[in-house]
Amino acid sequence: MLNMDFSQRVVIEAAKSEWQPSPAAGIERKLLEREEAERGRATSIVRYAAGSRFNTHEHPLGEEIFVLDGVFSDETGDYPAGTYLRNPPGSAHAPFSEQGCTLFVKLHQFARADRATVRINTNTQRWLPGHGGLQVMPLHSFETEHVALVKWPAGEVFQPHRHYAGEEILVLNGEFIDEHGRYPKGTWMRSPHASKHTPHVEQETIIYVKTGHLPVL
Repeated sequence: MLNMDFSQRVVIEAAKSEWQPSPAAGIERKLLEREEAERGRATSIVRYAAGSRFNTHEHPLGEEIFVLDGVFSDETGDYPAGTYLRNPPGSAHAPFSEQGCTLFVKLHQFARADRATVRINTNTQRWLPGHGGLQVMPLHSFETEHVALVKWPAGEVFQPHRHYAGEEILVLNGEFIDEHGRYPKGTWMRSPHASKHTPHVEQETIIYVKTGHLPVL
């Protein structure tokens, strides 16, 4: 198991992690959290070499993907960098990449009743006003779980707040900062239920944020 104690705060600067092979030739990954080898809950950065592919496989408790660079494909279409995808529990596909791509991938983490299939190109989606100078792009919500992109203007400071059922962040651009540290592009953070921080930025920063999805311990 890797980082499966949800009472603990986890911070991984993925750029400093080593790529590890997957069962498919030409596909590597950086593991962020993993329940068991090749099954169960997993969160990873995944890199497809040009022309690589996985055999058809099923996702018993769903798959969530954000395309970080390149073009990711399966039998439903081609998805460029900036695409957010959700494949619901029980779905199956045979993914590949003709030119290569890098993905943020979360497996086996859906509620069984969360049946939505989601395909959002965030490059063309409209930003909505958030608190202060923040802009928000909602991506998905189900029960207490909420997923969004958040754009922080340079110099923005957010109020202190607690995270009911936790918070997870992937820094997509810029640098995210709070009283615990500084987190450059590519940093993944998972904060437990009832954790608290006061975040801010010095430069424009975009983060992927998921809240309300971790155990209430």
